[in-house]
Amino acid sequence: MRWTIKPKPEQDAIDQLANSLKVDDLVAQLLLQRGIATYDEAKKFFRPELSHLHDPFLMKDMHLAVERIEKAIAHNENILVYGDYDVDGTTSVALLSSYLLSYYPNVATYIPDRYAEGYGVSFKGIDFADDNGFSLIVALDCGVKAIDKVTYAKEKGIDFIICDHHRPGDHIPDAVAVLDPKRDDCTYPYDELCGCGVGFKLVQALGSRQGHTIHDLIPYLDLVATAIGADIVPITGENRVLAYYGLQVINTNPRAGFKAIIHQIKKTVLTITDVVFVIAPRINAAGRMKHGQHAVNLLTETDLAQAETFAAQIEKFNEDRRGLDKEITQEALEQIQENKEEERFTSVVYKASWHKGVIGIVASRLTETYYRPTLVFTKSGDKLAASARSVKGFDVYNALQGCADCIEQFGGHKYAAGLTLQESQYEEFKARFEKVVAETIDPNLLIPEILVDAQIDFRDISPKLMRIIKQFAPFGPGNMTPVFMAENLKDTGYAKGVGEDGAHLKLAATQNGIGPIGGIGFNMGDKLSIVANRQTFSAVFCLDENEWQGNVSLQMKLKDVQ
Repeated sequence: MRWTIKPKPEQDAIDQLANSLKVDDLVAQLLLQRGIATYDEAKKFFRPELSHLHDPFLMKDMHLAVERIEKAIAHNENILVYGDYDVDGTTSVALLSSYLLSYYPNVATYIPDRYAEGYGVSFKGIDFADDNGFSLIVALDCGVKAIDKVTYAKEKGIDFIICDHHRPGDHIPDAVAVLDPKRDDCTYPYDELCGCGVGFKLVQALGSRQGHTIHDLIPYLDLVATAIGADIVPITGENRVLAYYGLQVINTNPRAGFKAIIHQIKKTVLTITDVVFVIAPRINAAGRMKHGQHAVNLLTETDLAQAETFAAQIEKFNEDRRGLDKEITQEALEQIQENKEEERFTSVVYKASWHKGVIGIVASRLTETYYRPTLVFTKSGDKLAASARSVKGFDVYNALQGCADCIEQFGGHKYAAGLTLQESQYEEFKARFEKVVAETIDPNLLIPEILVDAQIDFRDISPKLMRIIKQFAPFGPGNMTPVFMAENLKDTGYAKGVGEDGAHLKLAATQNGIGPIGGIGFNMGDKLSIVANRQTFSAVFCLDENEWQGNVSLQMKLKDVQ
């Protein structure tokens, strides 16, 4: 792994912030690296307030969206709340539909089938609305590029409101309202909202006309926090406020659906990391293995007993997903080895029987083993479909553009994409993709990078530092958990591999007579020889708390040792 230490801010800036906040230099440095340079910015960071949220009517078309929904309610129209099948989409649909149903009955939900309809607004979904008397569709987490679909709906007398957060194309659909902070002509102060975040701004605007304050809407923030974590949007600005209060709801008074999931996993206090790795995969599993509507049913259910039945179903979907994910990953790794492709610049694998719902996860797993741009293909109807994943710093979307004449269609962004092609095009595409990546990638990008916030000594590590770092949460893009580096470490002599087959590294290190401080490195059992026999080593780590038999001690959560 490459260890890259972030540039240290100017000492004058560190001194100024440290003095105004009455903190030590290290804390000031960590704040400055996150773009926090003044007392007021630090206060907003450490003490998020709901009053920091922006006026929803600052978003372009918000007045039009609210007026159209109010008109639908006044005229007793049927409203269809439509969203994508992933976590952001299903939480968005659960949020808006449950809010509208709290005061208006003619509301239904629609999630497209991942396999029959694919991503986003579908002609089938519009036909469903037409057949069932819906005159207004509110699309969430999708729709900003659905120009032909919105035109098709308009021809049938169906209006659209779009709430999206993806970057629009050259033209905006001819909808009643298009709420998207990434529109070039939208001056909303924060453009990193997820789809559920845009949906919440619509609810906030509707609520202001119903006499609801932001405090009345707090119960919906468990959904927003989950979408923020799952969609990997920056946890900065407005997202930080929404995630902060949403986590409080998850941990104190979550909706029945979350209660049922948490009951299944038997965990009491959840962090945003738990939301990403525990709650989100279960919600996603519904759309991957069966249908996203199962997730909406769980998230909108108010009866706990019924929610627990739904959660048990989704737990089974998730178990099935995990089993398939493991099985297909193993088959894909064997395929790479059998084809002697371990030294290539890319991983491109295909098997007709692989489950389309997990190929994206498998692509991510393969990048953990072979750190390089990766595509996993399966059969989808009469075509092949693939999920692409990239490595940090390399634009896989651009690479696919370089292979466009071998592809039927593709979409996505820098680090993840999807595509389809004819089976006859597969070998040509595979060779072309390898060639394009080999010619354009910086070889350094094929070595995983760990970004280090600061080099520290063991004397800097204290319970006070840990208390302050905990207040940096919730963590995520734009505000990652601080990573430290320490040199001249020696194990006390008892380092060992722990867990099944010694998969994890456990040690206790000293530095120039200070310590020992314990350390745990998950899946780092193969690094035992680096620290054994009291050899001098360096480590990169996050600070963590280890609780054992009622005692809490600080420990290093190791990321690498050299």
